[in-house]
Amino acid sequence: MFPFRRRHARTTPAAAHQRTRDEGAVLLDVRERAEWTAGHAPGAVHAPLSALLAGADLPRAAQGRPLMVICRSGHRSQQASRLLAERGAEAVADVTGGMNAWAAAGLPVVDARGSRGSIA
Repeated sequence: MFPFRRRHARTTPAAAHQRTRDEGAVLLDVRERAEWTAGHAPGAVHAPLSALLAGADLPRAAQGRPLMVICRSGHRSQQASRLLAERGAEAVADVTGGMNAWAAAGLPVVDARGSRGSIA
């Protein structure tokens, strides 16, 4: 018999965008500060994976809400999604393809000043 393990889901950038718009989910960006500053999704919440691994709490804006976790390409967001699910987050989904796929899908990206951003 296998022990019960909390799992996380996977979702597309378009579905994550819709869930943040229509369902109150939070897009949680786990990239590092320089990546975030260069370009992120409007309304996303920043929580670097390095901080989460060091034991940092989720930012208040992300607590108790469904989480759509995103990074640059999808690797760090999978790791963060597993970590958050293990910590007890009830609704966690990893955004496949990360911000690269988000931008390729034509979804908005802004920099730290709110201007058009880029994916670093």
